Amino acid sequence: MTKTIRLTAAQALVRYINAQMNEDGVPFIAGCWAIFGHGNVAGLGEALHGAKDTLITYRGHNEQTMAHAAIAYSKQLKRKRAMAVTSSIGPGALNMVTAAGLAHVNRLPVLFLPGDVFANRGPDPVLQQIENFGDGTVSVNDCFKPVSRYFDRISRPEHLLTALPRAFRTMTDPADCGPVTLSMCQDVQAEAFDYPVSFFEPQIWYQRRIRPDTGELARVTEAVKAAQNPVIVAGGGVHYSDACADLQSFAETHGIPVAETQAGKSALAWDHPLNLGPIGVTGGEPANEVCAKADLVLGVGTRFQDFTTGSWGLFANPARKIISLNTAAYDAAKHGAMPLMADAKVGLTELGAALGSYRADMPAAALKEDWFDKVDPLTDAPKDDALPTDMQVIGAVQRSATEDTVAMCAAGTMPGELHKLWKAGKPGAYHMEYGFSCMGYEIAGAMGIKMAQPERDVICFAGDGTYMMANSEMATAAMLGIPFTTVITDNRGYGCINRLQMGTGGAEFNNLLVHSTGGENSNIDFAAHAGSMGATSIKVSTITELEAALAKRHEIKGPYVVVIDTDPYPSTPHGGTWWDVGVPEVSERGEVVEAFANYQENKKSQRID
Repeated sequence: MTKTIRLTAAQALVRYINAQMNEDGVPFIAGCWAIFGHGNVAGLGEALHGAKDTLITYRGHNEQTMAHAAIAYSKQLKRKRAMAVTSSIGPGALNMVTAAGLAHVNRLPVLFLPGDVFANRGPDPVLQQIENFGDGTVSVNDCFKPVSRYFDRISRPEHLLTALPRAFRTMTDPADCGPVTLSMCQDVQAEAFDYPVSFFEPQIWYQRRIRPDTGELARVTEAVKAAQNPVIVAGGGVHYSDACADLQSFAETHGIPVAETQAGKSALAWDHPLNLGPIGVTGGEPANEVCAKADLVLGVGTRFQDFTTGSWGLFANPARKIISLNTAAYDAAKHGAMPLMADAKVGLTELGAALGSYRADMPAAALKEDWFDKVDPLTDAPKDDALPTDMQVIGAVQRSATEDTVAMCAAGTMPGELHKLWKAGKPGAYHMEYGFSCMGYEIAGAMGIKMAQPERDVICFAGDGTYMMANSEMATAAMLGIPFTTVITDNRGYGCINRLQMGTGGAEFNNLLVHSTGGENSNIDFAAHAGSMGATSIKVSTITELEAALAKRHEIKGPYVVVIDTDPYPSTPHGGTWWDVGVPEVSERGEVVEAFANYQENKKSQRID
């Protein structure tokens, strides 16, 4: 007879989670973020309380941002661990949908446990329930379906017997990794079932390393050997598979230069001779010049998104071939690429062995020397009383950085400037969420990074716009005593999009506060606001004062915020490529007409093959 134990569905879920281990023998789920409401407080709340000594529950202040913290935690640990996030039904659940999209785009594991309506429908419609007039099975949680790698609605306690193994398979499979949503009907959370005791036995989830198909490997090997000017595009998959050392060895053995995406940055040290630096729209001249001439582009663990490819106008050589080494078949075949479906670490090793003595010509060292001669002066401290630029702020932080510093950001001006200018010395020193470029990720994400790696010196770059959009987890960090530094650059509006608006012929409108209705009345004291939530905060006026403030960060307990006013207009004038942003075809404004003519000309370079 099968031995059973009687548990509520919520208790069973928590017990199962506690028994799932990673390869290092520690729980794969490191904790649960929770904001309780009537959809989860009675069921999951009681179950989490019962397991509080083995599964830590963290209380957030916003469902979206506590999920961001969980996602950043997993990203910094290269997907080796993850967190769960639970909310009530209705608005609490919907607040997490944006975070689910972020995790989906970045191929990151997180376990979403939103409360749902009653499976028995007895009290329908309950508070916060959305009623679909044509489908009685729909709730707001159906919004998670397009942004989840696996979705299941738990409307019976025994559904967990199949749903939970599927959930963990998804989160631990490199080829299918992403967010999982188990929509927890609130009455079912509290219902009991006789679960097999064997269901809760500890299980280790091993990282699958997909080896290349022999046919694909042979075809790719032949293509690389025929190339005269190959280039590697390193993406986030290099980090996720612990392949940074393998990438360096492969590049050095075969003399192939490396360009780094936002997710791939820090895979090679910035000063490595074969590291051409950033690629694409936010890229530098060394990488973009080489990529434009390359006859073969070997993408390793990259999605080839438009910022990487210059909206597919960057790889301009008519004879160029694209190879995509990726665990996911979907990514490996993008834009007619020659696929090499494999784990980055294993794939580089086997491809390297197959290439034998093949070696390309090293790029000229002058490419990087000329680049740094142009951009390094931009990060120097100003010699006058002008408002500091974002580049100068980056320079100040760089000069204050240590070998353990992690520079992190997500949206606005800073991602582009950091991609070009930040000098990352070792893997994990650069944490950029630029797949979704989600405003509001920064502060919660910085907290998640510090929770993942307490030994790291985490510095978050946040603009005033993103700070205003999502700052509540600063209070959580203060409550938990989690130390990290946030540099708020206050340019009084959305400076990045204002420049894009101008660049596409538009008039300055509704981005900078001064161009917004009533914006002249805005006068936000960010230092006071951060201080009111428990952070140590200071407002500085100059780059010299910024450096002095940063020097004190290691003495601070809890979150530390440094605010500095910056000029919203300047950006690094060097590097970059065209980015496809639709320009109005008809306008009464001459600037727009001119911008559309330029747009049509640039579209000619866009390749769809």
